[in-house]
Amino acid sequence: MSTTTVPRVTTRRAPHAAADDDGWSQLVEAVRESGLYPTRAKAEQVTRTVLAALGTHVTGDERVDLARALPAEAARLIASQIPATHRLTAARFVDEVASRTPGATPATARWDVSSVLGALPPLIGDDLVTRILAQLPTGYALLFGRADLTPVS
Repeated sequence: MSTTTVPRVTTRRAPHAAADDDGWSQLVEAVRESGLYPTRAKAEQVTRTVLAALGTHVTGDERVDLARALPAEAARLIASQIPATHRLTAARFVDEVASRTPGATPATARWDVSSVLGALPPLIGDDLVTRILAQLPTGYALLFGRADLTPVS
């Protein structure tokens, strides 16, 4: 008897696919590797904290496009946040993440933020990163792993 192998078709999942979709796992793994976190659970906790904080500061079309570009679970974290009435400087953003993370210091929070935000460009694309950075105060580029070439006024 011969067996027939059916080729596996890979499709991009809808924005509200299950939380354990491949995209979420890949994002958490990218954060784990870039941040050198010892466990997947720690990387996932860091990813959730940073994305929830980011969700309060990205607004308008960029927020919608960011949610569409991310895996479903990440999109929910972004979309479920109430937008802040004022944007924080990059340093204050890191402080906010530190306040949401038990035992964090400003240095460990900066590491966490950079590990998560630095993992986003391959997922969301450089154009969207540029648009997000344009709406945030200066200083965020470094957190996304980019040089901050904005002239100081």
